[in-house]
Amino acid sequence: MKVPVKVGVLVGSLSKESINRRLAKALKTLAPDNIELIDIDIADLPLYNRDADADYPQVARDFKAQLNDVDALLYVTPEYNRSIPSVLKNAIDWASRPWGQNSLGKPSATIGASMGPLSTAVAQQHLKQILVFSDAPLMGQPEGYIHFTPDLISDDGTVNNPETREFLANWINAYAEFVHKQRG
Repeated sequence: MKVPVKVGVLVGSLSKESINRRLAKALKTLAPDNIELIDIDIADLPLYNRDADADYPQVARDFKAQLNDVDALLYVTPEYNRSIPSVLKNAIDWASRPWGQNSLGKPSATIGASMGPLSTAVAQQHLKQILVFSDAPLMGQPEGYIHFTPDLISDDGTVNNPETREFLANWINAYAEFVHKQRG
C-alpha cells in the first residue's frame, strides 16, 4: 500500500446547505485508503489586503499553516457568474502571498456541482488558470462537472445514484494516483 497523504479540501461555498459541501463529503466516503481528505475552512478569512503582508492576521496565519501541513489540495467549487466564488478567490489570494511564500504549489484538482446542466465547467476553467499561475500541478483528466439534481447526494455524503457514485469513486481514485505520482 502506498503511504497515505493528506489532502486539504477547500469548498468554495459558505452556504450551510451547499451542494458542493455534500460533494466534498461524498468524495471523503469514496476516497481510497491511501489519501486522507481534511477540510480547510475559508469562511473566517478577512478580505485580502497586501498591507497585511508584513503582519498576517492570526486567522490567515492559521490558514496558511493548515495548507502547509497537507501534501495536496482539492478544490470543490460552485460557479458564481461564470467564475469562482469570491470567498475561494480570497482564500487563494491569502494562500499565495506574501510574495515568495506561496502555499499552493501542491498536486491539485478541481471538481464542482451545480443545478445547471453545464455544471461548474466555466468556473473550473477560471480556477485552473489561477492555479497554474500559482504553480500548482493540476490533474487534467478526468474532469468532474456534476449536474446536481434533488437527492443526488444526501446531507451525509451518500451518493444515491449508482452511475454518479461510480464516476466519483473513479474520479477520486484517479486523483489519489495523480497525487502519488506527483509526490514521487
